[in-house]
This record gives sequence, C-alpha cells and structure tokens, in this order.
Amino acid sequence: MFSGSWKESSMNIIELEIPDQNIDVEALQVAFGSLYRDDVLIKPSRVVAILAAACLLQLDGLIQQCGETMKETINVKTVCGYYTSAGTYGLDSVKKKCLEWLLNNLMTHQNVELFKELSINVMKQLIGSSNLFVMQVEMDIYTALKKWMFLQLVPSWNGSLKQLLTETDVWFSKQRKDFEGMAFLETEQGKPFVSVFRHLRLQYIISDLASARIIEQDAIVPSEWLSSVYKQQWFAMLRAEQDSEVGPQEINKEELEGNSMRCGRKLAKDGEYCWRWTGFNFGFDLLVTYTNRYIIFKRNTLNQPCSGSVSLQPRRSIAFRLRLASFDSSGKLICSRTTGYQILTLEKDQEQVVMNLDSRLLIFPLYICCNFLIENNRHPENTEN
Repeated sequence: MFSGSWKESSMNIIELEIPDQNIDVEALQVAFGSLYRDDVLIKPSRVVAILAAACLLQLDGLIQQCGETMKETINVKTVCGYYTSAGTYGLDSVKKKCLEWLLNNLMTHQNVELFKELSINVMKQLIGSSNLFVMQVEMDIYTALKKWMFLQLVPSWNGSLKQLLTETDVWFSKQRKDFEGMAFLETEQGKPFVSVFRHLRLQYIISDLASARIIEQDAIVPSEWLSSVYKQQWFAMLRAEQDSEVGPQEINKEELEGNSMRCGRKLAKDGEYCWRWTGFNFGFDLLVTYTNRYIIFKRNTLNQPCSGSVSLQPRRSIAFRLRLASFDSSGKLICSRTTGYQILTLEKDQEQVVMNLDSRLLIFPLYICCNFLIENNRHPENTEN
C-alpha cells in the first residue's frame, strides 16, 4: 500500500474503516500490541472487543486467549453477551460453556436481568433440554417461562424477583380481557413464544391438580395442546391400572431425554431429608431420602401415608438419572456427580440406595436434579386394543 501506485501511497493520514462495531481503538491497540509480547492482560469487560479485533486481524493465539478468559469469567452478567459473541466469532467451545452455565443456573439461581437478556432462541434450547437443572417440578419451569415472557414483553419493568410472579400474573390477567377467548400464545403478541412453550412437558403439569387449575386459569397455553395431553395421560392411567403396566424395562435414551419428568431439590445444609415430588405418578409413590451421604429411593406402598392411590402390583420399574451439583457464587460448577440413566425395579415398600456420596462432594448448598420415566409414554393411537 505504501510503495505501490495506490491513492494511499501519497496520503499522510490513512483512515481504516472497521466494519465491526465491537472493535474500538483500545481493542486494536491490544491486538497489535499482542504481536510484540507473549502475554496480554485481558479484562472481562474488554474481552469481546479484543476478540473482535483479534478475529479481524486473524490472530489465532489472541483469539484462543480471549476464549479462555471468557470461559473463566462466565456469570449472570456476562453469559448472554458471551454466548452471542461466541456465535458471531465462531468460538464453539465458549458457546457450549455458556449453554452449560445457563442449563445449571436458569432455575437454580433465577435472576430478573438474566430473564430480560435471554433470547427466544436460547430459551428454546434450555427448555427443551433434558439437562436443564430443574428445581421442584415441571410446573416451576412453566412459571419461570411465564415470568420470562412478561419481561420480554415489558422490558422496562424494574422490580425484584420476589415481586415478579405477582406482577406477571396481574399483567396477563389484564391481557386476558382482550383475548376474546383465545389463549395468549394464539395472539399476535404471544405467537413468537410458541416454539419455547412447545418444549414444556405438559403431562407432568396436568398430573397435579393445583398446577392444572393454574395453567387452565392462565389461558396462556392453547386448550388444544392440553386436550391431547389429557387424552394421553388418561390412556397411560388405564394401562397402569388395567393392563398390568409395570414401567420401563429397558433404557431408551431418546425417550428419557425427550419425555422424562424433570424435578429437583435444593439441600441448604447437611442433615436428613425425605421428600416426594408432587403429581399423580400412576400409583408409584416415590420417596426420596438423603441421609448419611446416601440418596435412597423407596417405593412407598403401605408403610407411610400417601395423598393419592398406590399401585399394589408386586413389582414396578422406573427409568431415572440422578445428578448432584454444587456451585460457587458466580454459578460456576464446583463439583458434580451423576448416576447416568438406569432402570430400577422395586417391590412394595422396597428401598434402594441410588447414590453414595464422597465427602469431598458435600459442598452445601447441594442441588439435586432427577429425570424419571415411570410409565412407557406410548401414544393411545399406537396402543393395541
């Protein structure tokens, strides 16, 4: 450029047009400076701009260093920006790490600003994943989605997380008056969110009376969606009651990842805990106990009170995967453990240790997440008479 017959050859000042808005003068200085020294100090607040400059100049070493900095500094404030930038500049490993962070923290550490930032495309991936670290049950995923959708539609809202659900319900209640009998997802405002709500596993919401009443009252989900699920669950109940259905007999990973019940629990400190997740589970009353570093599943039949009916079949099977995790203050995974997918067959009132915890794993609060399949999700039209 300086020695050839170009117009710049005779210019004293040459202005470079940088087509990327993420790049500023400071980022270019760091990128050029990296050519003359091995180590460059990259602040998290500057990493996206420096990454953009490094990509422009094709500086592979600096690009890699930016990627490592991003992976080490993912938190609630940076995760969405990092995810977008990783997609723009082709850092697949960073994108994957951001998605893992979101799967672990979306439900366990809910945050108003994060809900505002999460795009429809990202939320669709999270809600559809069997690796979403759910707290409580599927109904809580629906509730989180409802809050997220409200903040997408009213991003100027500026209250606390405690106020969010109440404000969300009030807002949708006002909208219902204008629906004219339509579900919110059928309106022009709601249609962009359909693809996200499609990933809800509605069969585990309508299996609990209180949850079924709320989802009907909210009128967000179209009634046609619910009708088909009610039909599916009715057939499943008949199979469990009249067809000697004993549950899954082999591991079908695709079925487990797409249709399993997702539920979780937070153990704030060490101690003894016993709980069940709400909902009708086809007569399988599963009690979960944490005691002395063991996690135990019990098929309760006659020993302890149960609010619903229980199956008296001699043996029942479930397919499950149990995961445990602890996180630091930024949401980064400190330690984790999984059973992988397994089949467990239990007789009446039988209990079984499903995980024995190493004391090194016991960093509280401890988060437990479980995927269950208690009955085979065959569709009614495929069921032989």
